[in-house]
Amino acid sequence: MKKILVINGVNLNMLGIREPDKYGSKTYAELVKFIKSNAGQMGLKVTVVQSNHEGRIVDLIQSAYKKYDGIVINAGAYTHTSIAILDALKAVDIPAVEVHLTDIYQREEYRHVSYISEVAKKTVCGKGFDGYREALEFFK
Repeated sequence: MKKILVINGVNLNMLGIREPDKYGSKTYAELVKFIKSNAGQMGLKVTVVQSNHEGRIVDLIQSAYKKYDGIVINAGAYTHTSIAILDALKAVDIPAVEVHLTDIYQREEYRHVSYISEVAKKTVCGKGFDGYREALEFFK
């Protein structure tokens, strides 16, 4: 059974509260349940974590080395700012899929830059929770 680490970054814990017109009314707890349910149906073992701290996300990526077969990452705003997260993903050399609930390329111009895309095997944008299902399918 493949082991997948799902990392959710900054402000994802505020789902259901933060800008429901963009992110919807479902909560982070509902997202975690959705991810675990879909992973189970696909025969994948997942660990789902969330952090608002860039260094913690780097630590999570580094700790995945030789323990996980893949990483699904939604770094939130760190997507557009964090070379440190990019470098951590490069260092561990674990296949990664980048996910965004909204379509970052249809939003503010500063969101069009994704450092994570440089290393991601696939990027899924604008599909809400279903984007996580698509990301997990990459690892089936």
